[in-house]
Amino acid sequence: MSDAVADGKSGRLVDAKVASDDGAEINLRPQTLAEFVGQRALCDNLAVFVAAARQRGEPIDHVLLHGPPGLGKTTLARIVAQELGVGFRATSGPIITKAGDLAAVLTNLQPRDVLFIDEIHRLNPAVEEVLYPAMEDGELDLMIGEGPAARSVRIELQPFTLVGATTRLGLLTGPLRERFGIGMRLEFYSADELISIVQRNAALLDLPITDTGAVEIAKRARGTPRVAGRLLRRVRDFAVVEASLPVDEAVADRALTRLEVDARGLDSMDRRYLRLIVENYAGGPVGIETIAAALSEERDTIEDVVEPFLMQQGFLQRSPRGRLITAGAYRHLGMEPPKRTQGELLDGHTVATNDSHNFSSGDDGVD
Repeated sequence: MSDAVADGKSGRLVDAKVASDDGAEINLRPQTLAEFVGQRALCDNLAVFVAAARQRGEPIDHVLLHGPPGLGKTTLARIVAQELGVGFRATSGPIITKAGDLAAVLTNLQPRDVLFIDEIHRLNPAVEEVLYPAMEDGELDLMIGEGPAARSVRIELQPFTLVGATTRLGLLTGPLRERFGIGMRLEFYSADELISIVQRNAALLDLPITDTGAVEIAKRARGTPRVAGRLLRRVRDFAVVEASLPVDEAVADRALTRLEVDARGLDSMDRRYLRLIVENYAGGPVGIETIAAALSEERDTIEDVVEPFLMQQGFLQRSPRGRLITAGAYRHLGMEPPKRTQGELLDGHTVATNDSHNFSSGDDGVD
C-alpha cells in the first residue's frame, strides 16, 4: 500500500481517512455510549461488557474493532476507557517498530488501563510475537543482549485491555485475531443517523442549521461521520464568509457544489474515474493498470480510495476481465446507457461478451 493511502493523505474532502484538519473533530466526539449515534447493536453489547467488567473490578476482555475508516473506532475505544473510569493510551501499528517500543508502552500502563492500537494489522511481525503473551498471560518475554550473553527476561504487566482497530481485517494474522475475546464490525451509517450527527455537531459548533441543511450535508457524507463533520466545517466557512446563516438546503448545496461534491457524495476524482472508462473505453471492461496510468494515479490509490465507494453505490463492477461501469453510473453522469447486443452491462447485470477491443493485455481483471 502506498504511504499516501495508508496515512490518509489523498487530499480529498470526502476521504474517510484522517486528514490534517480533522483535529477539530476531537471536541465533537461523544463521550459516552449513550451519546454515540448509530451502531446501536454494537453499542448495546459493548455497554453490557463494560458494565460486567466494572462490576467485577476487572479489565474488559481485549476488543477488536474493524470496518471502513471514519466510522468511530477511535471514539469507541476512548468511550470504553471513559465508561470504565480508567486511563487511555493510544498508538498505531506502524509507530511500534521494535519490541522495546511495545515494552515501553505496556510497562507504563496502570491497572485496567485501555491501550488503543490503530491500524493493528500493520504491526511488525516481531512486535506481534511479543504482544501475544502480553495479551494472554499479562507478561512480556524479552531478550536482553546479543550472542552468548543474551538472556530472556520476563516482566509482569498490570492487567490491561487492548483495543485494536483495523480497516483491513483480512490482513490481520490468525494468531493475533484469535487473542481478541470481543470482535465487532462497524457498519456505514444510515441517512437518519448522519442527519442526527450533523445536527449535533452543528450545535456544538454554535452553527445555526435547518433540518433541510442537515439533510443536504448528510446525504453527501458517504455514510461516514468523519466525512459529515468535514463537510459541515467547510459549509460553515462558506456560510460565515457569505453571511448566509442559518445553513439551509440552498446554502449547503451551493457550498458543496463549489467544493465539487455532488448530490450522491461523488467528488471530482470519482467522476473523472467514471468518465475515463465511459469516454475512453466504452464503459469497460478495462484493466486497473490502464486506469491508473490514464489517471496518473497509483494503483493502490485507485483500489483503496476511489473504487470502494463507487462499488457501494452500484456505479462500478469488478469482473475477472476488468472494471465495468453500470447503467446507474451513466445516468448519474447524465448519459444514456448504451444498448449492447450481448448485454455486457444492463442495469448493473453483467453477461458474457465476445468484445475484446477494450482489454489491455496482462493487466485486466482483479486481484
